[in-house]
Amino acid sequence: MGTRIPLPKESMMSKILSFGRMIKFSHTIFALPFALSAVILAVHQKYELNAWDLLWVILAMVGARSAAMGFNRIVDAQFDAKNPRTTQRAIPSGEISIRQSIVFVICFSALFLLASASLSIDCFYLAIPVLFLLFLYSYTKRFTSLCHIYLGFAISLSPMAAWIGITKTFDWQIIMVSIALLTHIAGFDILYACQDYDFDQKEGLFSIPSQYGIEKALQISAFLHVLCFFCFVTISFVFHMNIIYWVAVMIIGLALVIEHMIIKPDNLSQIPIAFFHINSGISLVFLMGILGDVLLCRP
Repeated sequence: MGTRIPLPKESMMSKILSFGRMIKFSHTIFALPFALSAVILAVHQKYELNAWDLLWVILAMVGARSAAMGFNRIVDAQFDAKNPRTTQRAIPSGEISIRQSIVFVICFSALFLLASASLSIDCFYLAIPVLFLLFLYSYTKRFTSLCHIYLGFAISLSPMAAWIGITKTFDWQIIMVSIALLTHIAGFDILYACQDYDFDQKEGLFSIPSQYGIEKALQISAFLHVLCFFCFVTISFVFHMNIIYWVAVMIIGLALVIEHMIIKPDNLSQIPIAFFHINSGISLVFLMGILGDVLLCRP
């Protein structure tokens, strides 16, 4: 009778899924539509779209976000292990080791730099400080309650990066798309942080909810989302959008109102629904509005 070879404890696919859960790969849907919208707007501005450039832009987005999230999970592992809401994350639960996470971050950082270099040498030079800015976010909660704004800023670089990657130049017009993304991300990150109000206060971590209270945090989040809606409206004038985009903006405005109606200071149970379903929907509606407008309403 032949010797039976033991099967590995987990397949390669299960490990890949574990890494995907660790970095919440599904949350790429928040920022990627804004980057793709920047690509569409660049093409509409008569810039030529090279299929390879589009591929490198997408790979750069995946690489940058994956590296940044992996780095964040490493840096925050000690806090995740203490927080009842996060104890089941991959590193504190032992599903993925710190060493494996470091290799993961190195690989996706390399992907980001490679994709940037493939777009242009200028993109490569810009990618290095961008990677530093993305990694720095993981430490902001230790010293400033503006961490949510910083997160929004870091992610808001993606539309500008996509624009530069396609056009090989910078244009002030794309800044409005980035500001819309900044206020969108910062606003809902404040809502998300309300779940950790008690933990952040206990551990001395900075966030707007832990520093100013949940009720004030909800008001600040609402203010940021009012600014966000104003940015979406302004984009229409900056890029001369038409009816399809305006319909998308009205849907986004309604979604933002619903988001803030279902979350109350004394009832935060709807935050997971608002965080993923509503906010991912807003990103996709924005992309569909841009795409539909350019395809159907332009000569």
